[in-house]
Amino acid sequence: MSSLKGSERNRGKPCKDCGKPKGPAYADQIRCYRCTQARKHAVRKAAHGRRVKSVYGITGEEYDQLYEAQGERCAICPRARGITRRLAVDHDHAVEAEQGSRASVRGLLCGPCNDMLAHVRDDPEVLAKAIEYLRNPPARAVLDLSA
Repeated sequence: MSSLKGSERNRGKPCKDCGKPKGPAYADQIRCYRCTQARKHAVRKAAHGRRVKSVYGITGEEYDQLYEAQGERCAICPRARGITRRLAVDHDHAVEAEQGSRASVRGLLCGPCNDMLAHVRDDPEVLAKAIEYLRNPPARAVLDLSA
């Protein structure tokens, strides 16, 4: 049995995955930088897939299909692209109680849009009132502002 520590045993050996030299910063590691990053990405993607499957009943592949179908953006606002933080799976709690979590999925939303729907309690009447408010603010009439 070797008396070397695990990290010392890897010094000078090529990357476990691609077989290329690892570079000085990763000399004690079993993988090079690129393979380490690729592995981290794969592990995170698999964990996300397991989570959406257990909570919403959709697979990671279905999440990706929905993301692509929405143009790789939030279904409500065009700004959020889900790059730094994945888009949330929006679902209807009333449908979930009756038909299950998979049937309740509506789309993918950024955090602020998802919070907005939660704040108005998914009420289309409130959202219609908000649209009317934006189109015709009451201050214009009261303050005699012509815009």
